[in-house]
Amino acid sequence: MQPEFTEDELSGLRTDAAGMPLGPRRVLPLEDEPSSLVARYLFPTERYRGEWKRHWIHLTTPLLIGTAATFALGYLSGFLARQEVSGLTTVAVIIWLGVMGWVAWQIGDWYFDRFILTNKRVMVVNGIITRKVGMMPLLRVTDMKYEQSPLGRMLNYGTFVLESAGQDQALREVKHLPNPNELYLRVVEEMYEPQAVEARLGKDAEDAKADDGA
Repeated sequence: MQPEFTEDELSGLRTDAAGMPLGPRRVLPLEDEPSSLVARYLFPTERYRGEWKRHWIHLTTPLLIGTAATFALGYLSGFLARQEVSGLTTVAVIIWLGVMGWVAWQIGDWYFDRFILTNKRVMVVNGIITRKVGMMPLLRVTDMKYEQSPLGRMLNYGTFVLESAGQDQALREVKHLPNPNELYLRVVEEMYEPQAVEARLGKDAEDAKADDGA
């Protein structure tokens, strides 16, 4: 039997990293409509709930490598200039351009990497040239949790771990997702209280139309 969560129980989970209560939780999708990147992977009868890029911490390694390569090139260029070895300077610049090209590729890959939630499934879409699309039906999820390191609690990101019986674990671990508590509650509500989600979203849409009319 699947557990049921009341609104009061869910509100008790709305705390920040220090355990302090948060204000009203945003429950509408981050965007009213899916981006063009995501829309092509949704079928007409499923309802879009939101999409998230990974936290900027995901880019730490390539940015550090790019910065270190730039400083190294500056030092090496000055040293080689004093030695009057122009050929090696050209080689150093070519290597630096290769490193910066790799950094740009990593940034582009981060931009096109999305975690997607609908009323039917969770998905991960990534890849610039070779596109990869992984999905897990919400009905197949047997266990879900998120983990936050001390740095993750400070910067508000975490790793989602999803378990599914009889399912290839392509989405078992999704790292560096932003606002993990908010996202966790969204997925839990969609799994256990889908009717309540539909009712609330419908009410919010009606309130928005009333405000526009006013």
